[in-house]
Amino acid sequence: MDRSLSAKLSVCLFLASANEGLAQQQPPQLILATDYQQGLDLQRYWVCEKYDGVRAYWDGKQLLTRNGHVIGLPASIAQQLPNVAVDGELWLGRGQFSALVSLVKQKNSHVEQWQDVRFVVFDLPNYPGPYQQRYRQLQTLSSTSAFMTVPSYRAYPGRPKLEQELAKISAEGGEGLMLRDPESMYIPSRSNALIKYKSYQDAEAEVVAYSGGKGKYSGKLGALVVQDQQGRRFKIGSGLSDQLRSNPPPIGSLVEYRYNGLTEHGKPRFARFVRVHQTL
Repeated sequence: MDRSLSAKLSVCLFLASANEGLAQQQPPQLILATDYQQGLDLQRYWVCEKYDGVRAYWDGKQLLTRNGHVIGLPASIAQQLPNVAVDGELWLGRGQFSALVSLVKQKNSHVEQWQDVRFVVFDLPNYPGPYQQRYRQLQTLSSTSAFMTVPSYRAYPGRPKLEQELAKISAEGGEGLMLRDPESMYIPSRSNALIKYKSYQDAEAEVVAYSGGKGKYSGKLGALVVQDQQGRRFKIGSGLSDQLRSNPPPIGSLVEYRYNGLTEHGKPRFARFVRVHQTL
């Protein structure tokens, strides 16, 4: 497959600059979500929309990404945040992830660029009580800042009602739902205290090769050959733009994809490209 040297360099430089200007600290220890599994007692969970944003941790002095990169908040916004640790998500709106990442990567951004961004605060890592108590504290903290907001939770009696809400959110362009155990403590690990509920699964895989295109894609990329953390190798051809087919992500880069369960051979079913992974 033909690829010009300039095309290779442009993509490599884009990825290399993903964290340009972002100082790095020790990554924060965060609670992590698991995917929904059959048989879960849904009635005990609080439910809210899943935000397609950038995970952010306020340590009382500065805002950090999940990997510990310092986000250059304008001083007037940073002054609105409390002097205690807060875990949340920066959110610009549905379908605005790329624009948000571009803003977060800027070393010196202006307050006008942040006017539509909200810090959706969903936990207090150092507060000792169960989540329902932490949530009440978050409501009080967020009431003092136009930049902070809390997720709005509801309870659902079972899966049929939850499926209806998921369909509604998905039709409106949302990512899915998050389930939160109101009795759970903040433990920085992956557990059923926090659950992703979506109509699809998502994951990351490394680009290991290219598959050439046919027909109208002759001479261009037909599919990315990727390998996931379990060692499974498969192709991702769906979801690729014409620009990506002409200038594919470099070998060795990480891409995010979505799929619907596994095939009989244990590989992701209907794998489709979402975006090149952004390390923040």
